[in-house]
Amino acid sequence: MLQLEDMASSSSLLSEEQFLCSICLDVFTEPVAIPCGHNFCLVCIRKYWDTTDLCHCPLCNKTFDRRPELFVNTFISEMAAQFKKSVQVKATSSPDQNPTNGEVTCDVCTGNKLKALKSCLECVTSYCETHLQPHQIAPALKRHRLIDPIENMEDRMCKKHVKPLELFCRTDQTCVCVLCIKTSHRTHYTVPFEEEFEAKMANLGKTQAQVQQRICERLKKVKDVKQSLELSRKDTEEEIAHSVQVFTVLVRSIERIQAEFIKAIEVKQKAAERRAEGLIQELEQELTELQRKSTELEQLSHTEDHLQFLQSAPSLCSLQPDRNWPNMGVQGGQIVGSLRRAVSQLEDTLTMEVKKLSDAELKRIQSYAVDVILDPDTANSHLILSKDRKQVKQGNTQNLPDNPKRFDITAILGQEGFSSGRFYYEVQVNGITWDLGVCQESINRKSEICLKPENGFWTVILRNGNEYQANGHISVPLLLKAKPRKVGVFVDYEEGQVSFYNVEDRSHIYSFTDYTFNKKLYPYFSPHLTSRGRSSVPLIISPVNHT
Repeated sequence: MLQLEDMASSSSLLSEEQFLCSICLDVFTEPVAIPCGHNFCLVCIRKYWDTTDLCHCPLCNKTFDRRPELFVNTFISEMAAQFKKSVQVKATSSPDQNPTNGEVTCDVCTGNKLKALKSCLECVTSYCETHLQPHQIAPALKRHRLIDPIENMEDRMCKKHVKPLELFCRTDQTCVCVLCIKTSHRTHYTVPFEEEFEAKMANLGKTQAQVQQRICERLKKVKDVKQSLELSRKDTEEEIAHSVQVFTVLVRSIERIQAEFIKAIEVKQKAAERRAEGLIQELEQELTELQRKSTELEQLSHTEDHLQFLQSAPSLCSLQPDRNWPNMGVQGGQIVGSLRRAVSQLEDTLTMEVKKLSDAELKRIQSYAVDVILDPDTANSHLILSKDRKQVKQGNTQNLPDNPKRFDITAILGQEGFSSGRFYYEVQVNGITWDLGVCQESINRKSEICLKPENGFWTVILRNGNEYQANGHISVPLLLKAKPRKVGVFVDYEEGQVSFYNVEDRSHIYSFTDYTFNKKLYPYFSPHLTSRGRSSVPLIISPVNHT
């Protein structure tokens, strides 16, 4: 009896694949044999025949005229049950077969699921070592593609047709099954996964090189931004420190002028008090004398002695001429005058500090000076350029070829445009009528236009020799203390700022602020004829004197 048990045990170990149904790939459940000799689970073979038009064997394809009558093979059923029990014992005693967290489990195992060894792309199923054996033995299953185990095998199935996704639609750039190309993708360009994989892999190297290049560019950009941020931080710290110094000077000046004003008023008040005290003493003395005389006059008015009356009356009835007593105290007009002089002194201090700030500001922006030369291709036919292209004036009409860049109005642009950063240039403006500033590359050049920001212009103009104006959304008249003979133009592209300066007295003329520039900006020049139609005084681009 012991020998028979050993033989049965060794036999089960040598023929494990014989206990697996080739349809469900699990251990037989109610195994049945069909006429060709192959065994299947009763439920599996019935479901298989229900889905086919012909009744044939899934393994050898032998066809039967009619569906065979099926009976459960009790011997194989008992052997399969014994085999299933031995597999469960083996699984519990082998730690290598037990899955850990994150590992893929066998889709076929029931109860205690074992760790999957492979996943089949055709079956869309993951198998443990035991349930994988039919794929290693059966000729039809050997042709299936096995890969390392992966989770969510159902994602590889077509949701519509429940078929493996094995084709790629290049038209829609999506994965499809064999039934998709017969329906919704019938007219699309589809290829097998392998072909698309090879095509994509061929481009992978190029894409990797592009990615690496972009990584380098982004790293450089990050470095540049960090450096720019560090410079900005240093500039901010310097600006704060400088502003603290300036405001400290102003506060000290205000405190000093206030103290001097208060001291002067107090001195005047003390002097007035001293004068008032002396005056009070004189008044009190006179008051005493008047009161004495009043008493004597009262007594004299009651006397009946004619001689005494006549002798005393002349001296008692005569009074000293009355004095013009001055008003005492500090007069309001004196206080207002002192206050006006103090505020005027403060104004002088502020003017001096503003001049210092303007000078420092102009020195700073002059460090962004660029070499501007004029672009003859943009010049109106009435404009005349110097040989070095640093001067332009209006004169007689010239025969110039027309091109899209040339202005119909009497204007010309600088040769170089700017789409980032800061730039500065200076222009001598000795004429009585001119336009100066910057404009966008995309402006309309073929008709009369209004020089406003909404049209792509940021300019300051002079008319009639003394009428200065900033052409904003609403024109702003400019009241300048001095007539500029050299104008500096400064642009901060990122800050959206265009500023104009009188270079000679280092004063600020006007600033356009808080604009968003997204196109290239060019220096803009427009000299005009005099009121009598004579040739205009040229606009001259001059070198920047940094000293």
